[in-house]
Amino acid sequence: MKILVCISHVPDTTSKINFTNGDTEFDTNGVQFVINPNDEYALTRAVWFKEKQGANVTVVNVGGAETEATLRKALAIGADEAIRVNANPTDGLFVAKQLAEVAKKGSYDLILAGKESLDYNGGMVPGMLAALLGVDFINSCEGLEIEGTAVKAIRQIDGGKETISGNLPMVIGGQKGLVDEKDLRIPNMRGIMSARTKALAVLEPVGAELATKAVKFEKPAPKSACKMISPDNLDELIDLLHNEAKVI
Repeated sequence: MKILVCISHVPDTTSKINFTNGDTEFDTNGVQFVINPNDEYALTRAVWFKEKQGANVTVVNVGGAETEATLRKALAIGADEAIRVNANPTDGLFVAKQLAEVAKKGSYDLILAGKESLDYNGGMVPGMLAALLGVDFINSCEGLEIEGTAVKAIRQIDGGKETISGNLPMVIGGQKGLVDEKDLRIPNMRGIMSARTKALAVLEPVGAELATKAVKFEKPAPKSACKMISPDNLDELIDLLHNEAKVI
């Protein structure tokens, strides 16, 4: 089984976020980048299929040279080879078209991706990718078993879970639960050393026009100051809740 895992290069959630050029561009200064958490669940599941069923795992990313450290980490975790499409991933459809081109050339049986990236939160690339390839798609997947070409998946729906059966080839949009959080891999020294010798191919993007453009970014409003009330002053608390907070 050949597996393609789509990897996004995203800011660590603990990073302080700022914007430049009139709030039209993300400021990368001082920001630590990591594998998108949803993609990391997908990658770990792919490595499990490699270890248990002999699958071959390729990771792919659309991004500049700065994303190669993230791809090398994916190789250290257990992927066999990596592909970087040399383009700026600002538009979901553009990214999906680049990934589709890679998927077609590689004839992959299973394509795994996080259901969304934690930078833009678009949540559209896996579905677009499946449509461009003309294969089945399961989103919000938190359980995946494969025997031969038969697929059994569990996905999250409103108010519960749904079990779906199908056949390869297929695109899966994964999330937390695809593997247990405790099973996520931290690269060891052997993995880091072997990642240095694994293939990392750089491809130029195929022609695809951008369908959308970010006009401006805006931070959430800062939290208001906390007002402390004496536990003995119940009347003041009730007054503030009623007249200022307007919650009673």
